[in-house]
Amino acid sequence: MEAPQRPGERSFLLLVSLFVAALVCCNLIARKFVTVDLGFHTFVVSAGILPYPLTFLVTDVLSEMYGRKRANQVVLTGFAASMFVLLALAAGEYFSAIPTSPVSDDTYRDVFGPAWETILASMLAYLSAQFIDIRMFHFWKRLTNGRHLWLRNNASTIVSQLVDTTLVVGVIFVGEKSLGEIGGMIFDGWLFKTLCAAADTPFAYAIIGAMKRAGIPAAPAHQD
Repeated sequence: MEAPQRPGERSFLLLVSLFVAALVCCNLIARKFVTVDLGFHTFVVSAGILPYPLTFLVTDVLSEMYGRKRANQVVLTGFAASMFVLLALAAGEYFSAIPTSPVSDDTYRDVFGPAWETILASMLAYLSAQFIDIRMFHFWKRLTNGRHLWLRNNASTIVSQLVDTTLVVGVIFVGEKSLGEIGGMIFDGWLFKTLCAAADTPFAYAIIGAMKRAGIPAAPAHQD
């Protein structure tokens, strides 16, 4: 006889799936840089930034509903998934393409060759930023006794994304670009992510509200 599922277990698995999918996409497309025109400013950012804010929305929801311990476990799960992708990309490069392969060795290396450097850099930034985000989220949650979700959702992301953007841009481009160019890329990346955090606040309220209405209890404000 199967043991009954804990309340919210299906929602937890869905959130974890979204988190891992977004994280893997970020790493695979991070080397391409694009412009995003929001009217008041044209951002020059890595394409990997586009799905990345979803990971912080998910960890905020996980922190709010399931607590710090389970949110940290999801962060480590994402790290393991990214390392698997890194090994798979290395294996794909090791074996030579057959003459009739639609993707040649050169094309593969052009697209995925630098990926291991990008993934290692982003993983350094990822672990630091996600753990900071979760810790700060719970700091603000305890300080406000569980009130003002908008405050902890945004305050935690503002700091953690500055750490993330500085580390990943610095590791990838130090020695390749000038300090001025690196500084501009860090500012654009950080500001873009901060704006995304502000934009995702209504979604955090909507998701958490829907989960509570479905009978899923939120983690206590003072739970570690």
